[in-house]
Amino acid sequence: MRRGAGRGKGSGPGLLAQLRHPPGGRNARIMLLALAVDRTGSGLWAASSVLYLTFVTHLSAQQIGVLLGVAGVAGIAGSPLAGRLAGRFPVRGLLIGCHLLRLVTLGLVLVCTGFDALLPVVAVTYLGDRAAKTLEMLFATRAAGERRAAYQALSRSAANAGYGVGAGLAAIGLAVGTTGAYRVLILGNALSFVVAAVLVWRTGEPAGSAVEVARSGGAGAGGARPGGAAPAAPVPGGRAPVRRSSPWRDRGYLKFALLDIPMNLDDSVLAVGLPLWLVDRTSAPHALVPAFLVINTVLVVVLQLSVSKRAEGPRRATRAVLLYGVLMFVCCGFLAAATLGGAWVAGAVLLAAALLVTLAELMRSVSSWELAVLLAPPDARAAYLGVAGMSQSIQKSAGPPLLTGVVMAAGPVGWLVLGTAVAGLAVVQRRACVRRLGIGSPRSEEAATHAIR
Repeated sequence: MRRGAGRGKGSGPGLLAQLRHPPGGRNARIMLLALAVDRTGSGLWAASSVLYLTFVTHLSAQQIGVLLGVAGVAGIAGSPLAGRLAGRFPVRGLLIGCHLLRLVTLGLVLVCTGFDALLPVVAVTYLGDRAAKTLEMLFATRAAGERRAAYQALSRSAANAGYGVGAGLAAIGLAVGTTGAYRVLILGNALSFVVAAVLVWRTGEPAGSAVEVARSGGAGAGGARPGGAAPAAPVPGGRAPVRRSSPWRDRGYLKFALLDIPMNLDDSVLAVGLPLWLVDRTSAPHALVPAFLVINTVLVVVLQLSVSKRAEGPRRATRAVLLYGVLMFVCCGFLAAATLGGAWVAGAVLLAAALLVTLAELMRSVSSWELAVLLAPPDARAAYLGVAGMSQSIQKSAGPPLLTGVVMAAGPVGWLVLGTAVAGLAVVQRRACVRRLGIGSPRSEEAATHAIR
C-alpha cells in the first residue's frame, strides 16, 4: 500500500467511482451488477417467503419451521460442493448453473402446494443459494487478485443495496396482501436469477482458474503448506511429486472454519436477537424494529469500503478479528442493560446495540473472508474456500436456536456470557491465524503474504 493510502478525504476514489472501476475491470463490474440483481431477488424472497408459505400454501407454523430448518441444513452442503466443483470446472459456468437451478426450483415453489413436495424444492433452492455465494467469492478471489479485499467491500455494498431495494419492493406487494401479489413477488425473485445468469454469461472466466485441482495441495515453490508441512522432496528426473491435500485433513484450516462459526453470530443477533429481545424483555417501542435493519443496511453500504482498507493483509485481518470480539462483547453488554431502563432509555440502548453489531459485521465480513483466502494454499483454494463457506451456513441454522433457546432464556446474564464467549474465541482465532501465517514482524508478514499467494 502506498504511504498515506486510505488517509484523509482525498485518499482515493469514492464508492460510486470504484463501483464503475472495480478491481478486476469489466468482469468484476458486470459481476457486481449481477450480484446486486441477485440480492434484490433475495430481498423479495426474505420479506415474503414466510407469508407466502402461510397464506398461499397454507402451511402451519411448525411446518414452516421444519421446512426452513431443513433448507438451512441443506444449504450447508452448498459451499463445499461448489468449492469441489470449482476446482474442476469453470466458475463462470457453475455460477450460471446455480442461477438457473434456483430459477427452476423457485418455479416449482409456485406450483407445489403440499409440505412434502415443497421440502426438497426449498432445500435445493437453499443449496443453490449457498453454492452461488461461494462461487461469487471464488470469482472475486481470482478476478481481483491482491485487491480482493477492496472487491469484497464493493460486493458487500452492492449486495446490501440490492437487498434493501428488494425488501422495499416486497413491502408494496405485502401491503396489497393478495395471493396474486405474493406470487408476483416470487416471480420477481425468479426473474432476478434470469437477469443475473445473463450478466454472468457476459463475463469472461477469471484468469488462473483453468486447472486448479480442488484437492491438490502445496503453495508452490517455497510456499507454506497447511499445518507447516515441508515441501516434498524432488524425485529423480527433477520433477517434484504431487502432494495431495484436502481441507478436510488440514486440522489448522478446519480449526479456523470451526471458530469462524461463532464469528458469524452477528447475523443472528441482528435478525433474531435484537427484535425478539425488544419485544419480549424491554418496554422499547416496537416501531424501532425496522430501524435495526435500516441502520445495518445504510452503514454497510456507506462504510464497508473504508473498513476494508483497514483490514487488508494478514496483520490487519487478524487485528480485525480481535476488534470483532470487542464490539460483540460491548453489544451484548448493551443488550443486557436494555432491560434496566424505561421505554426511551431501552430504545436508545438497543439502537446503540444495532450500531455496534453492524460495526462488528463490517469487521467480520472483511477479516473472515480475507483470512479464509490467506490461509488456503493457492492451488487448492477452491476446495478450501468451500469448507470456509460452511461456517456462515452452519451459523444460520444453529444461531437462532442458540439465541432463543439458551441466551435469551437465561436473561441478561445470557447476553453477558455470550459476549464473553465470543470475545474469548476471537482471541483464540487470532492467535491460531497469527501462528499459521507466521506473523511476528513487518518483514515476516511480507514473507507470509508472498508465501501464501
